[in-house]
Amino acid sequence: MLYRIITIDGPAGAGKTTVSKLLAKKLGCVRVDTGALYRGVAHEIKKQKIMWQDDAALKAFLSRLDLTFVLKKEEFRLISSGKDITPHIRTPEITMLASVTSARPAVRSALLDLQRRIASQQDAVFEGRDMGTVVFPDAKVKFFLFADLEVRARRRYEEMPDPAKDLFQVQAEMAARDTNDAQRVQAPLKPAPDAIHIDSSHLTARQVVDEMLRHL
Repeated sequence: MLYRIITIDGPAGAGKTTVSKLLAKKLGCVRVDTGALYRGVAHEIKKQKIMWQDDAALKAFLSRLDLTFVLKKEEFRLISSGKDITPHIRTPEITMLASVTSARPAVRSALLDLQRRIASQQDAVFEGRDMGTVVFPDAKVKFFLFADLEVRARRRYEEMPDPAKDLFQVQAEMAARDTNDAQRVQAPLKPAPDAIHIDSSHLTARQVVDEMLRHL
């Protein structure tokens, strides 16, 4: 049996998370937040004090890593070795660590297998940065969601619970991550040649989903 895979790639703050949730609900299929997987790896690297620049240490760590998604109260939670780490993977520190460690070949290989295993079992909307270019290059429908940096930074700023948050710092960190993601050797952030581009700068999440549904 062939399953329908829809990919949504794009930079941080473009709205991929909200849009992918809404689209999956509309289509009646699962939604896989691949960014959460990489953040989960980064969280465990920090927690276990792994020397991730050391390939041997990194591979040993990945061989015993146990990450999975569990559906709780209509939300997918990221579980690591039986513990829910979802509340801890969205901090600026983990975000930046996920950006640099996700470029390591060993990390990408380990999570590539996991993502494709999920896709082999059901229809799914996959959200990430290289879903349409590397993980599922043969997907029939690929979207690339983007927005102006200022808009993306404001969105992320408003999501952050930290009372000491600073908009200019958020924008600077986002710009740095954009550069890291675009220039890395392994699976850089870029649209697939056949991706459908959608600018979400002045659209609500529901308007973006409506645009995607028109293409579908």
